[in-house]
Amino acid sequence: MSRFWKQGEPQVWGTAAALTITLLMVVTLISVVMLNGLGFFWPSDTALVSLKDGTTLLGEITDKEKATATQGVKLQFKVGNRDLYGQDFRWVDKKDVKSLSYPDNAIVLERKENGNFYGFLKSLSLNGAQTPASADPWEQLLSQWKSVKQAQHNLDGLRDKMSDLNSAAENLRLKILKLSYRDKTTNQKEIETLSVQQEKLLTEFNTLLDKLNSATAEINQSTALFQDASGEEKEIALTDIVRAFRPNTMGFFAKSAFYAGKVKELLVGEPRESNTEGGLFPAIFGTVMMVLFMSIFSLPFGVIAAIYLREYAKEGLLVRIVRIAVNNLAGVPSIVYGVFGLGFFIYGIGSGIDQLFYPERLPTPTFGTGGILWASLTLALLTVPVVIVSTEEGLASVPKGLRQGSLSLGATKFQTLVKIVLPMATPGIMTGMILAMARAAGEVAPLMLVGVVKLAPALPIDGQFPFFHLDRKFMHLGFHIFDVGFQSPNVEAAKPMVFVTTLLLLAIVITASSTAIHLRNKMKKKYATKAF
Repeated sequence: MSRFWKQGEPQVWGTAAALTITLLMVVTLISVVMLNGLGFFWPSDTALVSLKDGTTLLGEITDKEKATATQGVKLQFKVGNRDLYGQDFRWVDKKDVKSLSYPDNAIVLERKENGNFYGFLKSLSLNGAQTPASADPWEQLLSQWKSVKQAQHNLDGLRDKMSDLNSAAENLRLKILKLSYRDKTTNQKEIETLSVQQEKLLTEFNTLLDKLNSATAEINQSTALFQDASGEEKEIALTDIVRAFRPNTMGFFAKSAFYAGKVKELLVGEPRESNTEGGLFPAIFGTVMMVLFMSIFSLPFGVIAAIYLREYAKEGLLVRIVRIAVNNLAGVPSIVYGVFGLGFFIYGIGSGIDQLFYPERLPTPTFGTGGILWASLTLALLTVPVVIVSTEEGLASVPKGLRQGSLSLGATKFQTLVKIVLPMATPGIMTGMILAMARAAGEVAPLMLVGVVKLAPALPIDGQFPFFHLDRKFMHLGFHIFDVGFQSPNVEAAKPMVFVTTLLLLAIVITASSTAIHLRNKMKKKYATKAF
């Protein structure tokens, strides 16, 4: 037995067990997220239920649980119709169910507001006039709805033109403000010229706005009258319908096509219904851009600091204190970095930039408020200790003989560093970048203080000069999870979106980390050392 312990077999088995448990925990976490998230967009059949008390309801069966031995099984129905019932879900004892069927004419509407509507089509109204009876009212509804959507799409060009006019008028306003701040008397003529141009743009904008409002009011006259399971009627404008379908008549391929369309909307669409419905493109874009900017700031400074500490600084008390400080910074709570970023970057540097370059806009801040620039810099500070430590380990792994051989052949220390040491330390540097990206992508607490918002109407990057708007606020998947999961007025209905967003965030982290790991492995094969 003594020999058994000395050979280290228990430690080997203990290590293997710990690794197995860790992998099982990771697989379990990802499986739970996938099971709850991937099925969110699949169109479930709609059940019409008659209860023994004479009431009826229409909705999807979303959950089933056995409460007690006396109560039996309970079914959870997503009945939607929030504007009629005030809630999306209802629990029913299975023993109270008198009958349950799946009518083919049951319709599900995804709306811009008030969630889904479950009911039956009663009549249609086009431009305020009742449409004649049709043999297939469902096809008539789809035809009219597609016409309305096409009309709305045709107005997008008008909205784009209005957006350009508004942007041009705003730029002129800022120019006038700047000229007035410098010397209103000297620049009076130029100010008057710009004011005339601004007035023309605003007049054209208002003309287009009236045209848009008139066209929108005309489109809104097309409505449909629906009836819920209890017979209560609800008139819904076709412009408020995002998607209409009859799940009980859809086959596997039709449901698969519907599922693909919902996934596409998730990836490229914008959120609606307090972020509980619609797409996540602004949050995906904001997360990726923030991680990219963070890497641009964090990696160079971390590598330069590590090179100085390892290759140039003389060992002594000061260097040891710096290394201890770097290691301690890696363990500082992220919210502390958020407070520092708020005080140093926003209230300090940002306010200074506003006073120096944008004094005419004060007290309205430009850089003196949260934005993607300050968020990226804050997370760069948070992750730079990880990059420094990993880079130092990579530099230490390069054999001294290679350095000495390079120097003996006449190369300078800088040439040795650039041509020999840094390429061979690249795997260690990549390791630091992987850890930094993974941590930054999942951080939420500091971002809440330095730039992330619930809903950002404009992306940090667009087609308007200067194209990169680093002062703008942005959306983030991590904050989106917090907001939808804990700040939503309808938590039960928002729960699936929490899992979907979590799955997307995991996918982004895994994709970025896998790409970096692939590059690191290529470097390892090219520059093999004893440590990496």
